[in-house]
Amino acid sequence: MTGTELALLVVVLLTVAVNVGMAAADLAGARFVLANSAQVGVPRSWLPWLAALKLAGAAGLLLGLFGAALRPLGVAAACGLVLLYLGALAFHLRARMLHNLAFPGFYLATAVASLALAVSS
Repeated sequence: MTGTELALLVVVLLTVAVNVGMAAADLAGARFVLANSAQVGVPRSWLPWLAALKLAGAAGLLLGLFGAALRPLGVAAACGLVLLYLGALAFHLRARMLHNLAFPGFYLATAVASLALAVSS
């Protein structure tokens, strides 16, 4: 396994873990999720859909690890997650919720890293 392949594996697994965790929190209606979504203007009815997008992205990233034939699926999933978290950042900025901007920023960073490594490998 090359260094790039190892980095891809580690970063993708991290990205998958954080997205599955956040999707679970969305679906469970965790207190911090409900408070944050209310503060940035995301309706509660959107949470299951956002969770589904996070889970789809995580699944696509995992499938993209299973060989070159499925790598485009991983790239597409990473692109989707990048767009999702750019949207999250936009909602935070629009609501001037700068104190917790690091969270969607971190999720965006993992998605961007997954995308960059998937494309380069």
